[in-house]
Amino acid sequence: MPVTPVYVTQHHLNLTGQNVLTFVSWALTIILLAVTVEMGRRERSPFYVLIVLAAMAGAFAEALYDVAFSLYFYSTHGMQTFYTVFGIPQPVWTHSGYAVLYALPAVLITYQIRRGRLTPRALYAWAGVEFGMSCVFEITGINIGTYTYWGPHVLRVFHYPLVIGALEAAQTICFAVAASQLRQRTTSRWALLGLFVLFPATFFGANFGAGSAVIVAIHAAHVSQVAVYLCTVLSIVFAVTLVRFAAAFVPGSELVAAADRGVPSERHQASSSPRTMAARHRA
Repeated sequence: MPVTPVYVTQHHLNLTGQNVLTFVSWALTIILLAVTVEMGRRERSPFYVLIVLAAMAGAFAEALYDVAFSLYFYSTHGMQTFYTVFGIPQPVWTHSGYAVLYALPAVLITYQIRRGRLTPRALYAWAGVEFGMSCVFEITGINIGTYTYWGPHVLRVFHYPLVIGALEAAQTICFAVAASQLRQRTTSRWALLGLFVLFPATFFGANFGAGSAVIVAIHAAHVSQVAVYLCTVLSIVFAVTLVRFAAAFVPGSELVAAADRGVPSERHQASSSPRTMAARHRA
């Protein structure tokens, strides 16, 4: 397992920056939870609030991501932390950060999918939005002195590796589409608890799968910078490909294609029975 350099582990933590991330992210999380509770009340479903809680629970596995992508949260005196894993202290704002950065766009995407307002093409725009959110959030966190990506990453903007944003966009899109598929297919509210499994599955599936090339490159011994560049670009291409695949699974995308051809979808006919529609409405 890679060892974090001493100059990183002893780097000074900006306490003001820590407070900014903590208070702002938790305030936004509380607002998000309140909004999703109201959305659930209107739709008589816990789906949206479970998306937020699933993302927050997934933050307990953040240390796995930190090791893979050479991320370290500065941990000098005054750090507010829940626990330490693999020698990496986890700050109290990781859970709220997951809610804001991953759950918020997922809630909005699934809400649009539920109402049939999201086309597969529009999903690419949401991937761009998530990429932008990731850049803003992480560039802020890095440059106010709360953490760093210390590995030999390339294609950085203000010390932020752009490949991270591409992978996070793919991961969030995959989670949102998979969550919508789960809701569409389930006939029981209890099945929605599967979101707590679905989030880490899509999170690590996208980041470790599409990101496997860059992970290997930044940890390989005696690797050239050219190889790191090539592997970074490859992981970005894989992330874009994941978004393309996810777009094909947007519930209702086959209906749009069928409508363009003037042909009713077989799946639409099969899923339109009163019993099936009533059961899915309850979820």
